[in-house]
Amino acid sequence: MNELNGFDFEDLQPGMSATFAKTITEADILLFAGASGDINAVHINEQFARTTPFKGRIAHGMLTASIISATIAGRLPGPGTVYLGQNLRFKAPVRPGDTVQAEVTIKELIADKRRVVLSTVCTVDGKVVIDGDAIVMPTSRDTQVKASADRSAVNA
Repeated sequence: MNELNGFDFEDLQPGMSATFAKTITEADILLFAGASGDINAVHINEQFARTTPFKGRIAHGMLTASIISATIAGRLPGPGTVYLGQNLRFKAPVRPGDTVQAEVTIKELIADKRRVVLSTVCTVDGKVVIDGDAIVMPTSRDTQVKASADRSAVNA
């Protein structure tokens, strides 16, 4: 583990997984609309949203996907990890009040680049609402040791 309690690349193995869950609130949807500029009426206007195939308001897909980011940053690989890419497939809507559970699972380790390929899935009450995969760059003991040695040489 690194000093932030995240996993270093050297600690990781295919099959490792982690989860994180969050209930999507009205405030989350409105704050996300403000922060992102995505004010699509299907997210913020109940009267309009009732006329859509969803029959009511739904959370932004990217708000829901951010639960994956929270899982990566907070759980696996954890603090210090840099997100490099994400593929997403939106399978079902998420509504205000739904609890989204994200699960990330290590599919592959790319040793020469110190990259990790993750399977990513979000569910609500056991139903898949998003699936995909991500590539991330976790911290590395090898890189930290080299940086420490370089600092020591400069300070000597």
